[in-house]
Amino acid sequence: MPSIDDVTDAPAELSDERAESLLEEADEVQDMMGEVCPYPQVEAKKGLQSLSAGDLLVQETDHVPCTENVPRAVGDDADARVWRSGDGVYRIYLEKQ
Repeated sequence: MPSIDDVTDAPAELSDERAESLLEEADEVQDMMGEVCPYPQVEAKKGLQSLSAGDLLVQETDHVPCTENVPRAVGDDADARVWRSGDGVYRIYLEKQ
């Protein structure tokens, strides 16, 4: 039987400890709580434009589709990872390439 990972293109997930550590190191944090697609994708692309290679942009969202749509929208411009809190809060970590 296929798992959900076999039929989705979701980025790698972070542990709670690694997610908190990276959040403290972030160069930019965008609050996208209450926002829906495509606004977070547009803001992620704009945010990455102002960063240098290796910098980290974190988006916090409560809109589940963003965890796949934002990484897909930025494409090769950033390496994406996701953290899921378990209570409906998600963070998308985008390291600019």
